[in-house]
Amino acid sequence: MTEDTRPLVLSCPLPRTLDLIFSEENLKRLHARYRIVETTDEALPGLPDAVLAEARYIIGQPPVSEETLARLKSLKSVLNVESNLLNNMPYDTVFARGIHVLTTGQVFAVPVAELGLAMALNLARGVIDADLDFREGRELWGGDGNRTARLLTGADVGIVGYGDLGKALHRVLTGFRPRIRVYDPWIPEAVLKDAGVEPAGLETVMRESDFVFVVAAVTSENRAFLGEAGFGMMRRGAAFILLSRADVVDFDALLKAVGSGHIVAASDVWPEEPLPAGHPARRMTGFVRSAHRAGALDVAFKKMGEMVLDDMEFMDRGLPPVRLRRAERETVARMRSKPVSVN
Repeated sequence: MTEDTRPLVLSCPLPRTLDLIFSEENLKRLHARYRIVETTDEALPGLPDAVLAEARYIIGQPPVSEETLARLKSLKSVLNVESNLLNNMPYDTVFARGIHVLTTGQVFAVPVAELGLAMALNLARGVIDADLDFREGRELWGGDGNRTARLLTGADVGIVGYGDLGKALHRVLTGFRPRIRVYDPWIPEAVLKDAGVEPAGLETVMRESDFVFVVAAVTSENRAFLGEAGFGMMRRGAAFILLSRADVVDFDALLKAVGSGHIVAASDVWPEEPLPAGHPARRMTGFVRSAHRAGALDVAFKKMGEMVLDDMEFMDRGLPPVRLRRAERETVARMRSKPVSVN
């Protein structure tokens, strides 16, 4: 296409931008090493055949049809910087051609885990409500302000999902010496035991936990699998903390369980984002709310760009990607998380 022999990269990282995910230094490194063609999900199929044929990498995960994939003759990798692996391309063909589909989602594990810890401590000690009461002159002093308080130290903790986020959550909880039970049907019990947690069924996790953290991805098999029955079997006053995706929860059932006073809850994710102004969750007591901001730290975004560059350079040398997580052919088409629209 041109005498410039640098590899060609198609850039469509929406809702993110190259300036967001690359530091100034790494952005210079990117442009020095590669030719960048900026595009969008919608515009990519309309790019000239010569451009598509030469593209080595895609930063982003735009929908790709069989026809468009056939025109991407030199494609080595799709580098997903949205974090959710999307069911929007013919994966059988992708894998047959040896194309890597990679995700940067692990950069969000520690930031999300830390906010999850903050939510759990708040639900245990009523930090936000006590602060609001203090501002209004309604504060309760000493033991009067701790009638529903509990300790995280030594508590029974359940974790639903034990991927990158579950592992990060385990690490930040370790200092509290909890008993941690984990439910994850995609991980062998022996692996969980080696990690220092107790494998358990979902019913046991829900029934035997003072704090339940949900960090499971949405798949074709688990939409709304946490519902009225599960919330009903939780200990009265137990805390339910949702950190992954709203679609794994029957949200109406969750609101009912909180509204009845049976449990308390916190969530960083919602069935609709932004949440409608009149949504009942906005007014509910016993509920800590966060606007899908748990992982959206600049340090995470910049680490994402660093990892993308490192693995592109490895693949340029004919080596496999090392820093990013590869999509698995057996599970990637089952992923059902909604794409994010706001960073």
